[in-house]
Amino acid sequence: MSSIRISLLVFAIIIFSGTRTVFSQDARTILEKLDQVIFAPKDKQGQVKIILMKKGQEEKVREAFMMQKGTDKKLYRYTYPESQAGIATLSLPDGVMWLYMPAFGKPKKISLLAKSQAFTGTDFSYEDMSVGSYAQEYKAELLETRENSYILELKPDAEKSNYSKLILEVDKTNYYPIHIDYYNKKGILEKEADYRYRKTGKYWNAEEVTMTDLKKDHATRILMTEVIFDQNLSDEEFTVEKLVPESK
Repeated sequence: MSSIRISLLVFAIIIFSGTRTVFSQDARTILEKLDQVIFAPKDKQGQVKIILMKKGQEEKVREAFMMQKGTDKKLYRYTYPESQAGIATLSLPDGVMWLYMPAFGKPKKISLLAKSQAFTGTDFSYEDMSVGSYAQEYKAELLETRENSYILELKPDAEKSNYSKLILEVDKTNYYPIHIDYYNKKGILEKEADYRYRKTGKYWNAEEVTMTDLKKDHATRILMTEVIFDQNLSDEEFTVEKLVPESK
């Protein structure tokens, strides 16, 4: 091989590698900006309406109260209907989750296997309902840059997730999620989530999220109202003991 060809080959390799590095850095930067938007408030709380939907069937409505602090603490408690009232979940750092059901009498820690199960009959799994930094929990690759959004492929830690990958669409201007495709361990598209964000005060907030289970042809819509930010919530509000009502 001539020296000219070798030089051209080396140059091509350098350019290609450099391009992949830039894409990788861009993908991580996008995720970091996404985190900054999602976790911009120090804390938040609000009322949640959960609507279960299946074509040809009557919608089922549930209500809950939610509190979140930082990137890794979240308490979720059902208030309606009576059959669901009192059921609560707690997300803590390092992917730890706890579940309280009045019938159990005490909180139980949720295993990785259990995290793949439906969250109290919705189309969200316990894993979906947990919180955590996207930039810290996923390896990202920028697949496409569209006019108004970025398309990223996210690879989770195989030992900590029940998904093989997520395809995430991010708003190009404000860096909030628009759509997520969830692929199971076999690489099959299993669910998809659509987000509607609205600016409340100085923060962008997920006003509505709809999760669709493609296999079951069933969907769950979550609407969040009466949102309050930066209440200086105490860490004591996010303890296992708090899952059990005081009357217990």
